Amino acid sequence: MAHKNQLHVVVVGGGGAGISAGISAGRKGASTLICEKMPKLGKKVRISGNGRCNITNDKLDATCYNPESKAIIESILSRFGRLDILKFFKELGLRVYSDKEGRVFPITNQSASVMDVLELELSRLGVEIRSDCEVTSIKKSAGGFALESKQGLLEAQRVILCSGGKSYPISGTDGSAYALATHFGHTLVEPVPSTVPLLCQDPWCRHLTGQKIAAAVRYEIDGVAGPVIEGDLLFTDYGLSGLAIFDSSEEISIAISRERVTDTQIIVDLLPFIHEDELKKELSSRLRRNFPNDKLLAGLLPPKFAYVLEDVFKTRNPVTIASYVKRKTFKITDTKGWNEAEFTAGGINHKEVNPRTLESKKCHGLYLAGEILDVNGKRGGFNLAWAWASGYIAGLEASAKS
Repeated sequence: MAHKNQLHVVVVGGGGAGISAGISAGRKGASTLICEKMPKLGKKVRISGNGRCNITNDKLDATCYNPESKAIIESILSRFGRLDILKFFKELGLRVYSDKEGRVFPITNQSASVMDVLELELSRLGVEIRSDCEVTSIKKSAGGFALESKQGLLEAQRVILCSGGKSYPISGTDGSAYALATHFGHTLVEPVPSTVPLLCQDPWCRHLTGQKIAAAVRYEIDGVAGPVIEGDLLFTDYGLSGLAIFDSSEEISIAISRERVTDTQIIVDLLPFIHEDELKKELSSRLRRNFPNDKLLAGLLPPKFAYVLEDVFKTRNPVTIASYVKRKTFKITDTKGWNEAEFTAGGINHKEVNPRTLESKKCHGLYLAGEILDVNGKRGGFNLAWAWASGYIAGLEASAKS
């Protein structure tokens, strides 16, 4: 039994997972406190989905996450899956809709609506919120845990770590909280930026800065090619961006930042809507009609490309030109880093928590949820879905054992 000043549950981190954990623990009647290092809850929730908050996806399943996490994802989603998430928000009063990609947004298209209903529920349940309250250490005590924070000492029977990864450090997730878990013997899978722009010194990037096209891209790491991904490709002064690059960036980031691989490339099909043989025929026809070099791909690529393709066009060879534009290679030197990464790949080893309850295998009474674990999903609402689901289960389990 908790003594007078001891809380049942302290949640460290007030992002998506922490808020969800606070609600589920509060619903079980546990005295619950959320400690958030930032001035208010849900900073990353508020900026997610370009401020629209992509709360989940209609295609939610384990195949949408890093393969190593399949077992834990399946376990948690079997207890709090897509329908449970939708029901959770509907009961809070949030109305949502799905777009053609299966992404689920609030009907208002404003993340503020999501935070409003969550904060109302926390208030209704009497869950205490302490903002500007960074937890700096957690130690075992006779009755559970002693936590040192910038607002003083706290005592709790159970602790849930929901302090996030390293992406968007301006939102408070700077990786400093990993030490709270490694203190108890947990191991860290080296975190690297994911869903992030890529750095490239190819002169094309400088000449085409600001140009966006629909393309098909695939990464190549040490000569091994990945899957083809179609989407927007944006040329920038530092390299490559756009949705197609974001969706190809995780493997390249892991290769460069964690595995120290130097041979990493992005192969771009600049004209994915036309087969290479058809393109050869079209180019042959244009050459026969004496199209000038700078107009050989007029109507197929924006005019800016005539400059960067000038030397290739000079060959007046349809096979050479077609092969080049269907397989333009960019050598990638690095990612744009944590400030522009949407997600974190890596974190505390998920094999060190119980896959059903998320309780630490290293320390009884300690739970881990959300992006602090080495679980990461694709772009499209999958990471927030993991935050809601894992946080909710951790809150249930921590309060049930209080």
